[in-house]
Formats: sequence, structure tokens, C-alpha cells
Amino acid sequence: MKRIVLFIATNLAVVLVLSVAASVLGVNRFLTANGLQLGTLLAFAALMGFGGAFISLWLSKPMAKWSTGARVIERPQNELEHWLINTVARFAHQANIPMPEVAIYDGEPNAFATGPSKSNALVAVSTGLLQMMDRREAEAVIAHEVAHVANGDMVTLTLIQGVVNTFVIFISRIIGYAVDQFLRRGDQEQQGPGIAYMITSIICEILFGILASLVVAYFSRQREFRADADAARLMGSSVPMASALRRLGGIEVHALQGGLASAGIASGGSWLALFSSHPPIPERVAALESMR
Repeated sequence: MKRIVLFIATNLAVVLVLSVAASVLGVNRFLTANGLQLGTLLAFAALMGFGGAFISLWLSKPMAKWSTGARVIERPQNELEHWLINTVARFAHQANIPMPEVAIYDGEPNAFATGPSKSNALVAVSTGLLQMMDRREAEAVIAHEVAHVANGDMVTLTLIQGVVNTFVIFISRIIGYAVDQFLRRGDQEQQGPGIAYMITSIICEILFGILASLVVAYFSRQREFRADADAARLMGSSVPMASALRRLGGIEVHALQGGLASAGIASGGSWLALFSSHPPIPERVAALESMR
């Protein structure tokens, strides 16, 4: 989940920096020189929106390494690191993708995959996860992360982010222009947009950007189900992946079976679940159980 939150936060920061830079460089005056030119504004919004998303994608791997302190394994130093490299290599071969970088980091049980392309990816596993799980469960988690790389999930998420960025910037500038014109009504002397245009646009970009993360989070949750299923296929069984998820969620088998009826969308907890990049673990386990 950390890599998705980091990607969204980086994207929002990049888009805001690009927006401020555009204002300082006078782009706003060009867009509003003869009234608000919607066609030109939409092209500008798409350039900024997809530019911000792809810059975030390009930064995803170094940012993930920096934020977790992940150490890329270049020369395995012990049996565990040899096993980790060989496991990733085996699944990468099965998934028909180039060998990703493999890293290990200190932290709570978790793992992630990131990178701008299938040929420039990183799979990282925490020491906490390797200590908590048996080898079969850890293999399933690694297969899940390799599936993310094979499915091109980071690129897909970037394209979705680029689309929502475009609409966020486009609508924010329209609102900013309307507010600026309202505040300047009767003032015929000032040429170009006023300070209200820039301030309103930036505030709207922040607010709409947060709301747009709901769309990105929804697609992120769907890709988790797909990666779970692909991990089960790479493993030849859904049991190890389901077992790994149960362990991560601290769910006993009998407790899960007794609570499946309450694992639907309505039981997801508060509305904050809409911002989650991962579905509830009981729902993921139930989906894997249905594959048997």
C-alpha cells in the first residue's frame, strides 16, 4: 500500500509544482488572453496531467528505495538471499518478463513491486515478512508482486492517474477563471488573469486531486484481486496465497469461514475504505477460495 500512497502523493506534488511554474512563467495569461479557450486549456491540462503522472512513474523506483531503505541484492550473501533471488527469477521466467531488481528491507511484514516498465522493475520483500511466513507462503507473496510487474500495473495506474489529472486541472482552471472574473467584475483595466485565478486553481487542484484518488484507489483494488489470482496460477494452487493473506491479516481459518458473510462491500468499515489501495483481506481470501 505504501508504494501506491507514495505514487499518488508524488503525483499530486509534481502536478502542483508544474501548475505553479506555469503560472510564474505566464502560461495562464496565454490561456486566458482572449477569454478562456477551452480547447487550448484541455490540451494544456492533458500535457500537465500526463506529464505529472509519468514523472511520478519515473521516480517510483528510487522513491520506493529511499522511503523503505531497501537494499538491492547484487551479490547474495547468505542462503536466504540466494533463495530470494532464485524465487524471483523462477516466477519472472514463468511470467515471461525480464528479471527485476530484487531488494530486501527492514520493516513490518510486507512486500512491493514498482518501476516504470517490465524491463525496469523492482521486487522488494521485508525482513518482517520473511521471518513471519514459511517459504511456501513467502513464495506466494513474491509471485503476487511478480504478477504486478507482468501485468504492467504501474503503467496502467499511471495512465489512469494521467486521465484524472487532466480533468482535475481542466475543471480547476475553469473554476479559477470563473471566480477571478466574478471578483474582478467592473474592472476593465487589468489584463489577463488575477491572483484569484491562480489561488483558486491551486486550491481546487488539491481538493479535486484528493477526490480523484478515489478513482485511482478503486482501480488499484481491482488489480490486487487480479495479482492474487495470477499468483495462484504461478504457484499452481490458491492455497499458499490465501494462507499468506490470512497470516498478514491475523485471520484464523475457522474465523474467516465463519465471517465470510460479512466480508462484502457494506462491511468494509468506514467511508475511508474508499481511499484504500487494497481490498479487505477477507474479500481477497474469499476470491481465492472460489478458484478452487
